[in-house]
Amino acid sequence: MRSDTRSPIKNITQSLNLYKKSLDWDRMLQQLNTLTQSIQRPDFWQDAQQAQKIMRERARIKGKISKYNSVSKDVQDVIELLEIAEMQQQEEDIKTLEMSIKTLQKIVDDMHLEVLLRGEADENDCFLEIHAGAGGTESCDWVVMLLRMYQRWSESRNFAYEVVECTDGEEVGLKSVTMMIKGAFAYGWLKKESGIHRLVRISPFDSSRRRHTSFSSVSIYPKIEDNIDVQILEKDLKVDTYRARGAGGQHVNTTDSAVRITHVPTKVVVQCQSQRSQHKNRSQALRILKAKLYTLELQKREDKASQQYREKTDIGWGHQIRSYVLHPYQMVKDLRTGVEIGDARRVLNGDIDCYLEANMTLLKSH
Repeated sequence: MRSDTRSPIKNITQSLNLYKKSLDWDRMLQQLNTLTQSIQRPDFWQDAQQAQKIMRERARIKGKISKYNSVSKDVQDVIELLEIAEMQQQEEDIKTLEMSIKTLQKIVDDMHLEVLLRGEADENDCFLEIHAGAGGTESCDWVVMLLRMYQRWSESRNFAYEVVECTDGEEVGLKSVTMMIKGAFAYGWLKKESGIHRLVRISPFDSSRRRHTSFSSVSIYPKIEDNIDVQILEKDLKVDTYRARGAGGQHVNTTDSAVRITHVPTKVVVQCQSQRSQHKNRSQALRILKAKLYTLELQKREDKASQQYREKTDIGWGHQIRSYVLHPYQMVKDLRTGVEIGDARRVLNGDIDCYLEANMTLLKSH
């Protein structure tokens, strides 16, 4: 095998071996065997809640094992095909296989990072919420830009997403938007995106072409399973309905189907208008509320010193986690990790993995 392909293949193989070791492979295989035996018992479904818990745990472990086996097989296949292509001097095939090696390297790198994601809800889907802050019209446009950034990032990972609520800005853009993202470790990947995001640019809404600074807040909540006990009392809820705002014509809802729920003890507010049915919107809003209340408790356990969910902070100067500068130069800098990229457009098109990975590494070091 040529030296320019031997080294990457060696790195991938070593990384896979380390990943397998980090999983405690033999113990995981034993766990899978034990759970499979439990499922085969005649009385397995007598306790439906416990049975579902076992089924989910078995699926989780089986998924990790299958992923490792699949990538290992892909690596072995590439090695064999490369040896054949090099023997026959098939340059086009070699180039194609070299691209496959780069793809495999990215997959293995992600697998290593996911080992760091061992939080209680890290493997779950998540809700992503963006609110406009200081900056007026500019901030409402900034919400749209951030929404697009996270949508492009989701697409790059083949994650599904759905906008479940949005509130239009007075002139342009959005005052707020909530999106659900579905994919393995969606919450774990994105949870440290919560915070204030600052934009500096020449405003397209300013006829004098002046530079403007605007802010938007991003909040990430895990989508949680129904079996997780988060107590929500009906007497603690204030429910309002209103008319959903669509794209016009037949898409405008003519009934008060949109739902806003306020959890009075914590003052947490959620909204949903993605469905035509008020009942479905209420159900979705309750799921989001449950996720938010769960996250409050999760944050307290994970970081008792954090005031993120105990005090309301201004969406403005002094609270930002990342700055996006489009003028007079281009730069996106994460203020927690120091990671900086000069191509702001690339970042706004969804290339944010370097920031997510740096924050995972930071979490591990602490």
